[in-house]
Amino acid sequence: MPVSGQLFDNADRDGSERIGEGAVLFRARIASQAGEIVETLREITAISPFRHLVTPGGHRMSVSMTSCGELGWMSDRKGYRYTAKDPRTGQPWPAIPKLFSELASDAAAAAGFPDYHPDACLINRYRAGNKLSLHQDKDEEDCGHPVVSFSLGLPATFLWGGFKRSDKPKRLLLEHGDVLVWGGPDRLRYHGVLALADGEHPLLGQQRINLTFRKAG
Repeated sequence: MPVSGQLFDNADRDGSERIGEGAVLFRARIASQAGEIVETLREITAISPFRHLVTPGGHRMSVSMTSCGELGWMSDRKGYRYTAKDPRTGQPWPAIPKLFSELASDAAAAAGFPDYHPDACLINRYRAGNKLSLHQDKDEEDCGHPVVSFSLGLPATFLWGGFKRSDKPKRLLLEHGDVLVWGGPDRLRYHGVLALADGEHPLLGQQRINLTFRKAG
């Protein structure tokens, strides 16, 4: 269900919705490029396949993931961190495609964050029942840069929380082609994704793909 209340009083004619002082949701912003994005993702995952990471506490994440860029995000018994090489292949992560970086930079600029040049892109794959618990994105060296998130495939309920895990989150429906940008005073908000409902998407079938771009190094 969409977020309700005063945060949505500032919906713009172009389909953007300001959900916080430093956070903007752009509806269907990348829908027309989705086919090309998915084809490019297949090339990336052929080099660095999806895998289920393990948390430092030994919990296997239900969401499968991989990365592209100068740095890729990793989690295992040693902790959360970024690495320059894919531990599975021992090779550098695939580069962020030009199309991806341009779309991410354009969305960041439209949200009020110019000159954004991400060096890491996390790629998450959700299937029915997969979820992501409330967390902060704080493994980056400088959290002064925003996070840019692309949603493709099945719709998902995004949890937009506060600055404490115990703060009750609002719920926001993210659909195919939506782009969410958050930074500035909203950069360290807790956020997550409820369990994905079963369904069938014309382009991606029974799954949702989420790309999140960061300036990690």
